[in-house]
Amino acid sequence: MFIKKLLKNKWFKYVLKGIIVLLVLAVIFFTSIYLGLWGKIPSTNQLKNLKQSQATQVLDVNKNLIGKYYIYDRQSIPYSDFPQHLIDALISTEDARFYKHHGIDTKSLFRVFFKTILTANKSSGGGSTITLQLAKNLFGRKDFGTFSSVVNKIKESIVATRIEDMHSKEEILTFYLNTVPFPDNTYGIESASLKFFNVHTKQLNISQAATLIGSLKANNSYNPRLFHKKSRSRRDVVIKQMEKYGYLGSEEASKIIATDFVLDYQYYAPNQGLAPYFRAEIKKQLDSILQQDKFKKPDGEPYNIFQDGLKIYTTLDNTMQRYAENAMRDHMAELQNLYEKAYGQNAPWLKNKPAFIASKKRLTKYKSLKALNITEKVIEDSLIKPQEKELFSWDGNIVKSISTLDSLEYFLKFLNSGVLSIEPSTGAVRAYVGGIDYLFFQYDHVSQSKRQVGSTFKPIVYTAALEAGMKPCTYFSTKAITYTDYDDWTPTNASKDDNDDLNFSLENALSNSINTIAVKVLYETGIENVIAQARAMGITSDMDKVPSIALGSSNLSLIELAKAYTSFVNGSKPSTPVFITKIENKEGHVIASYNDLNPNKTTEKAFSDDTRQVMLEFLKATVNNGTAQRLRSNYNLNNDIAGKTGTTQDNKDGWFVGIMPNLITVTWVGNDNQQIGFSNTSIGQGANSALPIFAKFLQQLNKDPKYNLITKASFEKPSDEVLKSLDCGLTKKDNFFQRLFGVDIKKKTFKKKKKKGFFSWLTGDKD
Repeated sequence: MFIKKLLKNKWFKYVLKGIIVLLVLAVIFFTSIYLGLWGKIPSTNQLKNLKQSQATQVLDVNKNLIGKYYIYDRQSIPYSDFPQHLIDALISTEDARFYKHHGIDTKSLFRVFFKTILTANKSSGGGSTITLQLAKNLFGRKDFGTFSSVVNKIKESIVATRIEDMHSKEEILTFYLNTVPFPDNTYGIESASLKFFNVHTKQLNISQAATLIGSLKANNSYNPRLFHKKSRSRRDVVIKQMEKYGYLGSEEASKIIATDFVLDYQYYAPNQGLAPYFRAEIKKQLDSILQQDKFKKPDGEPYNIFQDGLKIYTTLDNTMQRYAENAMRDHMAELQNLYEKAYGQNAPWLKNKPAFIASKKRLTKYKSLKALNITEKVIEDSLIKPQEKELFSWDGNIVKSISTLDSLEYFLKFLNSGVLSIEPSTGAVRAYVGGIDYLFFQYDHVSQSKRQVGSTFKPIVYTAALEAGMKPCTYFSTKAITYTDYDDWTPTNASKDDNDDLNFSLENALSNSINTIAVKVLYETGIENVIAQARAMGITSDMDKVPSIALGSSNLSLIELAKAYTSFVNGSKPSTPVFITKIENKEGHVIASYNDLNPNKTTEKAFSDDTRQVMLEFLKATVNNGTAQRLRSNYNLNNDIAGKTGTTQDNKDGWFVGIMPNLITVTWVGNDNQQIGFSNTSIGQGANSALPIFAKFLQQLNKDPKYNLITKASFEKPSDEVLKSLDCGLTKKDNFFQRLFGVDIKKKTFKKKKKKGFFSWLTGDKD
């Protein structure tokens, strides 16, 4: 009776019709989403093999992570690598009924639907299951205006149901933890564990796991690096949830809450962290390697280092790299201070100085304004407008309101550096420092930059001379000579205390870096022979056929100089630098092996064994008694070391090459702007500007017993014949008759004239 009356009530009919209409609309709405009218929904086939872009890892010689290439910093790991307390923290905090539902929380879904449609409440989200979150993480969300929340939720519910149909709960948790976003643009638990705590996921303790799971609620707000206090508070919420659902006892939970967590944050972004210049060089090499047909995917497409999760095995040693970077930073901060003080108010980088003006005109903004025929004053006004900018500082980076011109002046003053350590027997690159800070100075001074190498080229000259038959006990006068056929060029020595009657042996001349004698040795040997010797030792850069080549006037890269020096401790053969030893895809299959990447090329000896042994004795004398003796006196280094310092004209560049039986290290220091040098030789000479980096690097190696094979290695013992050839005094003074009747040649031509025979006029021989 009541129902009949109710059915006759017109208001009830209206309400009932309204409900039916709403239900029909809801079904139509849901069907339209299901059929893809609001955007295609992933099919079951697509969901069978869930794939996400993964970061490519760059690993050192000990398989430790150096850095990554990625769009999203993500690294996938198997379920077996998840500690149980990580799973417990996730379930208790994000989805307590995870094992009981089929991917959807129906009550939450209807709440979102009705709040959005009926009340237009845009903040009606929440209550997502882990599977729903996975669907969102995998396929993202789109903007549908007012209906965005409900359309995306329904699409995610359809995808979540399909995922649950096709995958086990373990697989879903694996997909989720490998794709979920953590703070600092980090995706997946493995990447987050390594970045925030420097441990693999399987090594996370309960506190660390809870901290990372806690950050999922709001990546930025609960970022443990930025907001430690809030992150700890959120961690404690996770711990209490674990206690609530029986995953932790109350005593253990209280103990964890009472203890703070400690970050061990690692920078893996391309311009941060360890070895950024090395990683940039590796990327450059990969861009070339992966385009080769033999290294492409089975379908013929090239691998993408930002998406395909490759593993790049390299020769770098993370610990040695840290030691090299520490040595560089420690020395360069101190040297920069001395450098600026030495110039005072007359620094060449200041405004209106030639170097500054030239640099200003090279600015992109200046050139673009100049192209519009804008006056200098208007350009200047545009370049003096201040703006917030991050600035490099040895005391820590600073943010400052600064104009383009002020910024130019600020950065022009900085000295830069390059450091490279190579294992001579294999060519393996163990340490690679391309500059002082990759974020601000991305030009690589190991492989990109070419600078004059100064006296570090002299050993090549002396090697060529020995190969041409010059005896180790040959003596030369230190007297300066003017070479008239090269614009009256008169090479001089750094020391003004030369005794004109004193003659130096080759060992003494090289170890004390006597310029006048180096040129005389070049004269006797021949420029062509010296260049041929340099080529045989691995130098490929252009070299001018001029006498100043003896003093290192050629522009060479640091890496090719290092290659040349490896021949002194590698059986007279130069070692080609090796960077990459193996490339694997994310399944662990080898894409490129060592032999693929570094084919075994037969290298001929660049010089004889006798020459090598003689040159090593010369270069050991440089460290023991010559220009690099501060390694012994100032730094107390007792290792077997040979080496060579180098300083270029006007103190623009300082060099040092450190030679050890199992390691070659080259260091360079100078200003990026080659118009700017050191104010004086005492600061700018290689022994002061570049050598200390090697010294500080070696001091750290000496303290680390795992590098005993490097630090305790001994040079080969010279043969009896070589020792006999070296058995002579370091100096020899002209005798009375030589001083009285000797011809004092002060001028000559460098190019030797042909000697004319008695009948040369008949054959037409000319000079």
